[in-house]
Amino acid sequence: MSDTGNTEKQARHAARMARKKAIIDKHIAEADIERGVFVIHTGNGKGKSSSAFGVVARALGHGQKVAVVQFIKGRSDTGEEAFFRSQPHVQWHVGGEGFTWDTQDDARDARAARAAWEIARAHLRNPDIDLVVLDEFTYALNYKWLSVEEVVDAIESRPAMQHLIITGRAAADALVEIADTVTDMTLVKHAYNEGVKAMPGLEW
Repeated sequence: MSDTGNTEKQARHAARMARKKAIIDKHIAEADIERGVFVIHTGNGKGKSSSAFGVVARALGHGQKVAVVQFIKGRSDTGEEAFFRSQPHVQWHVGGEGFTWDTQDDARDARAARAAWEIARAHLRNPDIDLVVLDEFTYALNYKWLSVEEVVDAIESRPAMQHLIITGRAAADALVEIADTVTDMTLVKHAYNEGVKAMPGLEW
């Protein structure tokens, strides 16, 4: 390509980027509301909890206080728990009894979910907590261990500047409706389907 062609290409690119920047700058200027944000990570793909814990790290980097309540998961040897429990601004609660196909006891699972919810609800009332993460929470509603009404009420009544992240598959429509940001993670491939074990540092 000639020097003239390169110059014209660069000019077209610069013009496109200038138009794009103007649009983005306009949206940024118009987004002037400051309040707590409710985020849902759902879908069948990997990374819902991992993404939430990435936000936990981000919040800690800003000196914020975080509370994590894990529903369903009963193990206490995960890498994220080992790391975040050592952080002074994190409260970490493992509230599950394990996956439902392991416990095979709906009443036991319901009691564990109710106990975890009482802890979560206390955090959702606490203005000193900047970020609450309810990990694998969607199942508590899907299995009807908790009522949608009480959960929605607690979410909508939380402190104005408190952020909330909920993870889990098949997020209830009532949660999606009141959430600010919802990401549906789609599974394309997973190593587990090829017989690869859950590996420490990646899966737990």
